[in-house]
Parts: sequence; C-alpha cells; structure tokens
Amino acid sequence: MTPKIRIGLIGYGKTGKAVANVLSTDSRYELCWIARRTVREQAQTHPDTDIPIFGVEEQSFETLFDRHPVDAIVDFSSSEAVHRYGEMVRKQHLILVSAISAYSEGDLDYVRSLGKDTRVMCSPNITLGINFLMTAANLLRKIAPFADVEILEQHFKEKPEVSGTALKIAEKLGVEDDQITSLRLGGIIGEHEVIFGFPHQTVRLTHSSIRREAFGTGAAFALSLLATCDTGFYTFEDLLMRSAYTSNGQFSGFST
Repeated sequence: MTPKIRIGLIGYGKTGKAVANVLSTDSRYELCWIARRTVREQAQTHPDTDIPIFGVEEQSFETLFDRHPVDAIVDFSSSEAVHRYGEMVRKQHLILVSAISAYSEGDLDYVRSLGKDTRVMCSPNITLGINFLMTAANLLRKIAPFADVEILEQHFKEKPEVSGTALKIAEKLGVEDDQITSLRLGGIIGEHEVIFGFPHQTVRLTHSSIRREAFGTGAAFALSLLATCDTGFYTFEDLLMRSAYTSNGQFSGFST
C-alpha cells in the first residue's frame, strides 16, 4: 500500500479553508497541520477534524517543521512567507506547491532556485480549468497570431489588484496589460475570459470558479504529479502535459 503524502498547509483565509476541506478528505494525503498568521485559541483545529492550526507568529516555521514533519508544503498565504520557510523546504527536500498570485520577479527567482534542490510547482492560479484555458488560448494564439485579443477578468468587490492570473494569461499570449479589463462585482470568486476577434466572428474561452474547493482539487492534482517528478521547478502547464501523455505519446486523460 502506497503511504500517504504528509502535507502542511500554509494560509487559512477563505481559499485556504476550502483547500483544507479537499486535502483532508483525499485518501492519498494526510493533512498534518495548517499554519496561519495568528491563532486566537491555542487548541484551534479545522472544523470536524483533529487537524491542528498553528499561528506562525507564536512560533517559527523552523520549530513547526521540526516538531511536525511533513513531506510536502502547500502555500496559499502571501508572497513574503516563502522567504521564511524556503530554506527548510530546500534542506529537507520537501515538495512545494505554491499558489501565490502576487509574487514579484525577485520572489519568483527565489522560488525557482528552490527547484535546484527539490520539487517545486508555482502557479498564480492552481485550478485545473484555468490552466486548460491558458493552454487552449496559447494554441489558438499560435494558430492565429493576427487575431485581436482581449482579456476580461471578474472578481469579488474587495479584490484591489488586477488578477495575477489575467496578467499571466497576457504574458503567455504576448499581449499588453492594457488589454485586460477588470470588473469587481459582489462575491464573484473568479472569472476569466479570453476573447479572440476575427473578421466576421469571435472566439471566447471562459473559465468560472464556482467554489473555492476548485483550488483544492488543483493542489491535489499538482501534488500527485510532483510526487512522480524529478527534482526541478515546474509550472502547472508542465504537469498537465506530463499527465496528458504517457511515455509512448498516447493521451492518458486526467484522474483528478
């Protein structure tokens, strides 16, 4: 019987809670602990489970990693967190799934450096669907580089910045950031649309996040693929291609 992969989850906002719901019920994994910035109650646990929640202001990541060893880290916190725990990931050769959308170039350079010593996957949006969209949009862009391209992203009213996913799509397609339109409405979790304009017709590729648990299934997918990879830095697209094709080039489908 294959042993479960032991996971530590960093970040416990709305998305982190949804990710914890998914990982804690997936038979392939053991969610050992959750780390958040502060914890009001010393004995706090994830609802309906015995999974402890630790405040990393009360103790260091080094103490947490030593007292509660894991095989993998899933990070849904903030861009500065990786600088606090990164060298422990490197030293202990832990799998890292990073789903931070606001990394600077310096942050990304550091995360890429961790791939020299362990297995790392970094993506601003870790849902399977949005990465399917990006792959399809990139293919269409190569087929029809003459087409007009616009990107529309919609999120909840309180989100201040332009979607990191939309910026990534723009970068991937080689279009300017001013070709991104942002709407902030109510409680929309996340919607992205890439519109290709051709003479007499348009093509629209759309992805909608219905529940934040979609980020959890994406994290579970990434962990399952990284467990089979060699040391290195990977994008979500790399893992999709690895999953899609077997060694003899036949399409194998997706299990998650």
